[in-house]
Amino acid sequence: MVRPSLSDLTRPDRTALVLQELQNGVVAGETILPDLADAAAEVGVVPNASRLATAARTAGVPVIHATAASLPGGFGANRNARLFAAVRRLGVGPAPGTSSATPVRAVYADDDLILPRYHGLSPMTGTQLDPLLRNAGITTVVIAGVSLNVAIPNTVFDAVNHSYQVVIASDAVAGTPVEYGRQVLRHSLGLIATITTTADLIAAWKG
Repeated sequence: MVRPSLSDLTRPDRTALVLQELQNGVVAGETILPDLADAAAEVGVVPNASRLATAARTAGVPVIHATAASLPGGFGANRNARLFAAVRRLGVGPAPGTSSATPVRAVYADDDLILPRYHGLSPMTGTQLDPLLRNAGITTVVIAGVSLNVAIPNTVFDAVNHSYQVVIASDAVAGTPVEYGRQVLRHSLGLIATITTTADLIAAWKG
């Protein structure tokens, strides 16, 4: 089987860029996860995602911010994993409309779409993301953001299970420790997604 070129795989008329949790309360000054924010800074996730988002907008690719937020009092939030308990100990997650729930300014533009998630680990499950993508004729999702520990793998597996092609910008995603994130890309996500770089994606969209 001949694999499609990156340009064919990420044609602007059928591709969306999904930025996972690149928000002030996760990777910026208001983070409750400083180790993750440090890992993202080491890899260069925010500046590379900013470059990707700019190129996507220029090419006509929709930019979607999949943010994490909590309803008042944490209503309906998951309580069935250690991760959720750890987040609760740090306080209730960012409320909708607050700065912590807002995308980092460097990656956001006024015409971008914001789709918050109030429960679970993946924006592809129990949110509006999947039906909206399908209604828009999207068949490929390009993913950037955090983290390669939990949210990114969940998003990738869910997208593949929903029949999307998935492309990951390897220098616009991170986990903690950084080397562990690279191992996840190499040994897990690389089996089901196309792993590329910010520069190659920008070149494909310019082409």
